[in-house]
Amino acid sequence: MEINLLLKYADKTEKTITANAADFIAFETKFDKSIGILQSDPRLTYLLFLAWNAEKRKKGTELEFDAWVETIERVIVTGK
Repeated sequence: MEINLLLKYADKTEKTITANAADFIAFETKFDKSIGILQSDPRLTYLLFLAWNAEKRKKGTELEFDAWVETIERVIVTGK
């Protein structure tokens, strides 16, 4: 179980992030919603939280969520 998210940063670089079960559990804990909500209500906050959590978990960023979001220009779901 995973979802791939293409991030486009404000500095014009791109990176594909893979969120997995650990990130889905963090999502469900944070928002008190099933990960299934993404199919009917794919909010930008939800997608960015998954990407940020995956990056944080893999030591790809030390920034907290709000500061990290300021570095992002766009997020695109590229696969599930």
